[in-house]
Amino acid sequence: MAEILRGFAEAKGGEVALVDERGETTWSELDRRVNRLVHAFRSAGLRPGDTFSLLAGNRREYFEVYLAAAHAGLLFVPVNWHWVGEEAAYVVENSDSRALVADARFAGVAAEAAAANPGLVGRVLIGDGALDGFTPYEALVASGSPEEPDDQTVGGPMFYTSGTTGRPKGVRSGYVSVGTPPSLLQLMSAGFSDMLGVPSGGVTLLCGPLYHSAQWAFSLFPLVSGSSVVMRHTFQPSEVLELIDRYGVTNLHLVPTQFVRLLKVDEAHREAFDGSSLQVVWHGAAPCPPDVKRRMIEWWGPIVTEYYGGTEGAIVSLISAEEWLERPGSVGRPVATMEVVVVDEQGRSVGPGAEGQLYLRSRMGTDFEYHKDPDKTAAAHLEPGVFTLGDVGHLDADGYLYLSDRKIDMIISGGVNIYPAEIEGVLVTHPAVHDAAVFGVPDEEYGEQVKAAVELVAGVEPSAELEAELIAHCREHLAGYKAPRSVDFEPELPRHPTGKLYKRLLRDPYWEGTGRRI
Repeated sequence: MAEILRGFAEAKGGEVALVDERGETTWSELDRRVNRLVHAFRSAGLRPGDTFSLLAGNRREYFEVYLAAAHAGLLFVPVNWHWVGEEAAYVVENSDSRALVADARFAGVAAEAAAANPGLVGRVLIGDGALDGFTPYEALVASGSPEEPDDQTVGGPMFYTSGTTGRPKGVRSGYVSVGTPPSLLQLMSAGFSDMLGVPSGGVTLLCGPLYHSAQWAFSLFPLVSGSSVVMRHTFQPSEVLELIDRYGVTNLHLVPTQFVRLLKVDEAHREAFDGSSLQVVWHGAAPCPPDVKRRMIEWWGPIVTEYYGGTEGAIVSLISAEEWLERPGSVGRPVATMEVVVVDEQGRSVGPGAEGQLYLRSRMGTDFEYHKDPDKTAAAHLEPGVFTLGDVGHLDADGYLYLSDRKIDMIISGGVNIYPAEIEGVLVTHPAVHDAAVFGVPDEEYGEQVKAAVELVAGVEPSAELEAELIAHCREHLAGYKAPRSVDFEPELPRHPTGKLYKRLLRDPYWEGTGRRI
């Protein structure tokens, strides 16, 4: 049996482990399919330390593929299924992926990514349909032995985050060390579950994209700790309420935009919702409007726990509903494994109440690096082991953390990080654009939306048609969620003679009177 699944397969083999729109998988079935995949990956030529990319929506096969990687010592790269082929192809190449496993729903993007990477030793298609050069997933599974593989060794994910300069960057975390036994993942999962109050043997609802590190952690770690996982590919608020009651969901992860949508569910669905099975609801990834959070606590009770963290630094702090009601706006106290250092403009540590850039240190000695980008890695570190996620804030006298701004140029829309430099780089390739600036402006539902300001080349006049053309140009080269929602035409962008863009002069007027900066 796969080492991580052995105990569950023996103790509750006939019980359901995974549920999606297409069916269910028991713990015994999951164990056998993971064993088969480990053997199949090895037969395809993948060895411990190798990397492959996974382009798939929320479906049971996603967990099978990850768990096989976790037992075969493979690194897997979750590919954002919103991306266009150009973006996916870059990540497959940059990550040194030797194989691509793709969901048939995204066959066009997969075909483009594979064509741009002819050196791939394996191409696999999950789901219905066929794609030239791709092996059907079920045929791959069937080709492997169901027997327990020898020499099991831990593998893990390398998530890509959009970069402040140019293309997305892979985050190589110290938490993943190929060559250690899979039991290490069990220990990590147990610690994660204990820290976050994951109910033992509960039911997890996954209703956010698995390519996101938070959705992955808040579903995979409970699974490895014995929780069954119910998943949906897309978030439908009324369906979420129905699924919680139907399956007796005990825990789930949401982002503030999902809170907003749940609060807009019609009265009939709200009245039909019981929700008594819920024990903990986590939220993070973006600032949550205080009124929205209060209304969720009033509706679902004091089970709403907020966290602050990031792909590079895992969970940094936690705050319960009761604590938050006493300290609105706080993201909690640092967890036992993390230390938060507030640093001023001169690089000096400052005391309680003083605002500065937030730097983090793992008490477990773990760190990270950006794949193939030592300069970006160095820029994120104050010193080895002390790094920043780019946020500004302060600690109060009781050690509670508050966020107030972002030092790095980033937009968070619907809980998703969007880096303006990537969009600006596309806009300036349009023949009508001389210069471009991209920034976030307030949005009631998403927190922020993407706004572009452009300086046109001489002789080109602003128009609604040109605005639509520029937005379409971005969508052609980037995922839709990165495209500006609107474009401002400026006679001249405010740049210093050295070339530095004073983006605040463009951004700040949109935030006046909102009472917040992020």
